[in-house]
Amino acid sequence: MRPCDLEKIREIVFHALPPGQVERALALLDGLDGLMVAIGADGKRLLVRYQVCEYTLEGLETALSSQGFHLDNSLLSKLKRSLAYFSESVQRSNIAAAEPDVKSQQAFMKVYERHLHGDRDDTPEEWRSYK
Repeated sequence: MRPCDLEKIREIVFHALPPGQVERALALLDGLDGLMVAIGADGKRLLVRYQVCEYTLEGLETALSSQGFHLDNSLLSKLKRSLAYFSESVQRSNIAAAEPDVKSQQAFMKVYERHLHGDRDDTPEEWRSYK
């Protein structure tokens, strides 16, 4: 994948129970390359910073959930999470979109240049006055 500069700073909010899961998640995620992790001010969330080309919030949260971590499932957290998932998915697909083929564009331009333009009528003169 091409390098990009789409840096994201997101929050991963954990449920209050079981206690100590924020610290365990910090230890688990802290070793990943290109991912900066810190504990939030309230102690119930992790602040993560990453490039959207390398990580997504959905991927990080899915990995944590599969390891037995319990995320906050309040309505506000679910809405924020869904919006982040969608926007990152769109950004990643836009980044991965194939660039236009320059050779095919040049061929089209040559054909267009050779095409006769303007108000030209190829109808023979005798057919124009035919009624």
